[in-house]
Amino acid sequence: MSLQADVQDLWERKQDGLTAADATDDHLTVLEEFLAALEAGEIRAAEKSGDEWEANAWVKQGILLNFGLRETEAREHGGVTYHDVLPLRETADLNERGTRNTPDGTVIRRGAYVGSDAILMSPAFVNIGAHVGDGTLVDSCDTVGSAAQIGDDVKLGANTLIGGVLEPVESTPVIVEDGVSLGAGCRVTSGFVVGENSIVGENTLLTPRIPIYDLVEEEVIYGELPPERRAFTRFVESSVSDHDLFDGGAYKPAVVATDVEEETLEATEREDALRE
Repeated sequence: MSLQADVQDLWERKQDGLTAADATDDHLTVLEEFLAALEAGEIRAAEKSGDEWEANAWVKQGILLNFGLRETEAREHGGVTYHDVLPLRETADLNERGTRNTPDGTVIRRGAYVGSDAILMSPAFVNIGAHVGDGTLVDSCDTVGSAAQIGDDVKLGANTLIGGVLEPVESTPVIVEDGVSLGAGCRVTSGFVVGENSIVGENTLLTPRIPIYDLVEEEVIYGELPPERRAFTRFVESSVSDHDLFDGGAYKPAVVATDVEEETLEATEREDALRE
């Protein structure tokens, strides 16, 4: 059977009542092979089909099985005992591909893929099922959530949160496409898609519930930032602005998207020089 068929069969067994206490060595072997395939980049939680990203439901099932069919146990890392269902990812292969991660706080969980020539600064956390592309910077205090797909040559500014989306398994996780630059303190959640080569200002929240005012196409969109946009947070009038409790009106966050300006590109190029 293929790995996909093995995972789907195990998923059905789990739905029929299989527990971690019942899991056999054969079951755990499937889970280990699945994690190895994720770490090698052979399978991904989501892939682009044409212009649309689609979740690989069976991959997300495999991730969930690694929680549901494993017992929590004491583990050791760096002289510290912790308790989890999964160990941390081995990182010896990163150096072979020119990727570097700083010590004392850079945590890569099993089942995460990290590409070549990437940089992970401590403290940073990359969760199971995440895909971090070639040449990408994961800066200090960043979190890359479960199943999140980060493209090549992406810059995640310090204290950036990329949310995880595991359930339902059909839901597409957070996507940050190639060449994106997210400023410090950004938050991207709930399956939002950031289009390639976009530049997002610091402390911007990107989530499907917040409107994107795209001044390029002159439309309001939700759930995605189109490619090659410069985006930043502004506040627009709320529907409760005229309420007596609000002195001077109430406002809600929105994101404004414009064309990428030349000086913005020059600033990101100067930042590239710091990483060479």
